[in-house]
Amino acid sequence: MHDALFLSPSLRRLETACASMPLMLRAGTAVAALARHLQSDDSVPVLVLAGPGNNGGDAFVAARLLRAQGRHVQVVAPDGPEHPLPADAQAARAEFLASGGSIASEIPDCATWGLIIDGLFGIGLKRAPAGHHAACITAMNRLAQRDNCPLLALDCPSGLDADSGQAARPTVQATHTLCFIGLHPGLYTNDGPDYSGDIQLAPLDLPLDETIQPDGHLLRRETFATHLRPRRRNSHKGSYGSVGVLGGSRAMAGAAFLSARAALMLGAGRVYLGLLDADAPSVDLLQPELMLRRPDQLLTADLHALACGPGLGQSSEAADHLEQALKSPLPLVLDADALNLLAHDGRLQGNLYNRIAPSLLTPHPAEAARLLGSSTRDVQADRISAAQEIARNFACPVALKGCGTVIASPEGAWWINTSGNPGLASAGMGDVLTGLCLALLGQNWPPLAALLAAVHLHGAAADALVADGSGPAGLTASEVILRARTLFNSWSAAH
Repeated sequence: MHDALFLSPSLRRLETACASMPLMLRAGTAVAALARHLQSDDSVPVLVLAGPGNNGGDAFVAARLLRAQGRHVQVVAPDGPEHPLPADAQAARAEFLASGGSIASEIPDCATWGLIIDGLFGIGLKRAPAGHHAACITAMNRLAQRDNCPLLALDCPSGLDADSGQAARPTVQATHTLCFIGLHPGLYTNDGPDYSGDIQLAPLDLPLDETIQPDGHLLRRETFATHLRPRRRNSHKGSYGSVGVLGGSRAMAGAAFLSARAALMLGAGRVYLGLLDADAPSVDLLQPELMLRRPDQLLTADLHALACGPGLGQSSEAADHLEQALKSPLPLVLDADALNLLAHDGRLQGNLYNRIAPSLLTPHPAEAARLLGSSTRDVQADRISAAQEIARNFACPVALKGCGTVIASPEGAWWINTSGNPGLASAGMGDVLTGLCLALLGQNWPPLAALLAAVHLHGAAADALVADGSGPAGLTASEVILRARTLFNSWSAAH
């Protein structure tokens, strides 16, 4: 269950169902254990911020246990030491005070801290912190930087929405986050990775697999590993599919070339490229293995899968070719301008919804907003719901790109990708992803598995390049294609 993701309402129901268990004691014990590991110098005091709810109770338990180990602990409760708390948190506060601990309302000015613990809000906050709470968050961030000490967030950095990953102003800039019971999707998408630091899980000895089903999952190689396998020696190019890329209008041919090259490098047996630009070359001098055709010739070729959209443009000619692609019996990947054309044409949307052959959509947030008739801000405010809605509306799997790409199936299942880095924020990266999806479809991967594998491989290739010193700044789409080939072959050989 270490890849399981739980939305806040699910965790609240689970906490209610397990109310008879000593969850707060278990949580505080886990915090104290991690705090011992994080703090290198026991003689430097620990600053603990305790909030007005059960997250504050967890902090009080941890503070009491750290004091019992001989640590100097300063607890600060911004709401005041007598502020009403939930019953368990109130008991935890009383036990802390009975053990000889003290509570301040303000952070001391002159102390140097060896560890700061954020126990303000956890997963409960759905608004921007304000007043004294906001000042405490700002102070925690400043002090952690000043003293170069770890900042440990309990369950979720205060100010970060645990479900959507949206960060308010201010939000705790944690170096470590310790989740209780289950992992939260907001830590892995949107702003979450920039604020959560190293994420660990304390399950609190709850049998989650027997108690509650996860809302979603983290996407890792294990998710699609059953489809990885070495190539048979007795095979030929026809064994690995003939695929086509339709796009490349004037001044945008590069996008289509990138998709086609990615498909070729990921093992498609034949790759055809149909360019709308009337002045397009007849051969790719950098990749002469690609077979260039006119768009009408491409659509009548003997293909196993087709991608439409990279550099397609939004002309009437582009719309006509998209309509033909939607009416074809081929597995289809739609990206870029194919999505923009869809967003403004109900007839094309109907063609997509009614397709018998599988389709995959890979929008970025602005394209997703057009498909939903909303705004990029609304999409980013709830990336999971946005991806689910698009998948449901068009009856096909969707990858909503961005930090922590969200993949959703029409049936409502969803995953958040764990690979990738800021090096992917450059031109052409989406075109490469389209080509990776296309290659796997051409090699008879199930559509959803193809999308999951392509998304994860795309990010993993960028991670491998950065690990070797190539990026993140200046990383190029062409580099990712080559490293994706290397990784895919190594993954396949291992299975």
